[in-house]
Amino acid sequence: MDVISLQIEGLLLLRPRRHADERGWFAETYRRDVLCAVGVDDRFIQDNQSVSARAGTVRGLHFQKPPQAQSKLVRVLSGAILDVAVDLRGSSPTFGHHVAVELDAAKGEMLYVPHGFAHGFCTLRNDTAVTYKCDAYYAPGHEGGLLWNDPALGIAWPVEAGAATVSAKDQALPRLAELPYIFP
Repeated sequence: MDVISLQIEGLLLLRPRRHADERGWFAETYRRDVLCAVGVDDRFIQDNQSVSARAGTVRGLHFQKPPQAQSKLVRVLSGAILDVAVDLRGSSPTFGHHVAVELDAAKGEMLYVPHGFAHGFCTLRNDTAVTYKCDAYYAPGHEGGLLWNDPALGIAWPVEAGAATVSAKDQALPRLAELPYIFP
């Protein structure tokens, strides 16, 4: 597995190596020892999956507050997404900055998102299935979020706000300027 550091410290792009033959291909999609070797020592304890029927569906930007903060390892099973992570670590020089990467099931890449980031994505194709591992259980009392299209974030989403499919809950999330420091 190839591990690539992204522009913001802590975010990693993982490229599993595929072994192909006439039957198709095989890949290891998770190796704890490989991640530990690059400093990721999370113990993933919950897997989540979402399926979005339409391209232009936005989910996020979500996080869980300490002590239930979650790291995530995100992978697309079918379709493709623009996956976004926003740095919310108060002491980080990249606070409020984001990284956006396209994850496509055909390529098999994954995004590792550590504690201290808001995470979300926009589907690029119909019938897109996304799965992600988490190192903490879902805790409704600790969930938080950030408005996906806050202009202060400068995210180049592949869909206009009026054409996006977004839950009412996600449309009501606060802007970055309204968010208290959550991750010291």
